[in-house]
Amino acid sequence: MISELIIDAQPKAVTIALLEDQRLVEFQREDQDSKYAVGNIYAARVKKIMPALNACFVEVGHEREAFLHYQDLGAQFLSLEKYVKQVVSDRRHLAPMDKVKRQPDLPKVGEIQNVLELGQEILVQITKEPISTKGPRLTGEISFPGRYLVLIPFEDKVSVSTKIKSAEERARLKQLIQSIKPRNFGVIVRTVAEGKRVAELDKELTILLDNWKACLTRMQQATTLPAMTHEETGRAVSLLRDLFNPSYESIHVNDLDVFHEVQKYVSLIAPERENIVKHYKGTVPIFDNFNVTKQIKSGFGKTVSVKKGAYLIIEHTEALHVVDVNSGNRNRGVDGQEANAFEVNMGAAEELARQFRLRDMGGIIVIDFIDMDSAEHRQKLYERMTELMKNDRARHNILPLSKFGLMQITRQRVRPAMDLHVEEACPTCMGKGTIKSSFLFTDTLEGKIDYAINHLGEKNLRLYVHPYVAAYIKQGIVSIYRRWQLKYGIRLRVIPSQQLAFLQYQFKDRQGNELNMTEEIDTK
Repeated sequence: MISELIIDAQPKAVTIALLEDQRLVEFQREDQDSKYAVGNIYAARVKKIMPALNACFVEVGHEREAFLHYQDLGAQFLSLEKYVKQVVSDRRHLAPMDKVKRQPDLPKVGEIQNVLELGQEILVQITKEPISTKGPRLTGEISFPGRYLVLIPFEDKVSVSTKIKSAEERARLKQLIQSIKPRNFGVIVRTVAEGKRVAELDKELTILLDNWKACLTRMQQATTLPAMTHEETGRAVSLLRDLFNPSYESIHVNDLDVFHEVQKYVSLIAPERENIVKHYKGTVPIFDNFNVTKQIKSGFGKTVSVKKGAYLIIEHTEALHVVDVNSGNRNRGVDGQEANAFEVNMGAAEELARQFRLRDMGGIIVIDFIDMDSAEHRQKLYERMTELMKNDRARHNILPLSKFGLMQITRQRVRPAMDLHVEEACPTCMGKGTIKSSFLFTDTLEGKIDYAINHLGEKNLRLYVHPYVAAYIKQGIVSIYRRWQLKYGIRLRVIPSQQLAFLQYQFKDRQGNELNMTEEIDTK
């Protein structure tokens, strides 16, 4: 299996597509200005105590207050709380962690009003991004994840991933980390650390310790609360950290700065694989070039096609995701309805396992498979779904089919589901229902070119249009495109983009900055 990562870095967001044998299996997007990403740490203040919920609401700067439950405070919260008070009281010096006296563990059963008080300053970390009407979810157990290790202040024990099966290797890693970690720090050794040398692990541990010190320094310097004291690494790298696998054939990046950032990260964690990071320099949008855009438009949306005419209907409600499996216009097989239903359901299960990863669907998922009478077929379908979801990194639980043919799945939800709208709104009428004659579209484009030259002073333009429109503009020896170049004496490039609707267009300058010249803007 050939795996590739495609990274599309834009001013507003970074998007990563994971292809397996050129088929899109994971798709993640992070806004560049997102302040409430998972892993960010805040110096914040307790806003409300809710004894009935055994929780409190914390002000972190989001429009909705963040939620912190007693059980999410962490066993070492009392030690952290005391140290935070010490850090805030002395803004010039950091008390050495190895000399700090640890407090007793927080009881697993207790009441939050006995631990926190209104207005108290605390250090918290986001574990779930804001979803729908809910604010961020917080934890008091601070951690700094790396590629090989996770650093946890005040934990003071070493845990090794249970996925490392070799007892000798587990003992080696545990002993190694015990010998290099400072006092009052706990470490979780991740699965990918298996077989790594002490120099690699020590290097990452040093980086994570520096991140902790920088977090405390920012807390000391904060003049107002809430204040972000630690932000996850660059969006591309933070997404890549969990997705990266040394078996990847290539990583393509379209932005030079992000390319250097990703290359540096890969050189740190897998120096021998540094050459797989490649800077994409083509003029065609990177997702179009690697056939990602087409797969996004066919893979998202309410209706998703499966093999041989079958299809899925995927709905997202406030409480859960609902999926209906339909056989569509598929002809009944020679073996009858039962065999046909079994075959459609097995094909749907394969596509569903892909859709869960692709859309990052979380929470409760209910699937209405086609009814099957055979208990053997129902059991095989359950086993097949379990097997297909083995490689899913999100924690999940699958229940066998119920009497009504429903399968219930719970899947870990950390961030909002990727729910892209692939339907194209008319870019000319803006949803009003009437448009100018399409024959006048080239006249509209020429007017925009004239405006860009004479009012904006641009002499070097890139025009992005739908592939059909691009073919029309460039057809013939003396094409419309050539006539524009000669008439206005400019450098103009017409570039097809699958991301645009039929009569949609974008103008960009030489540096790739978009020029805002839509009809709605011009007429106001």
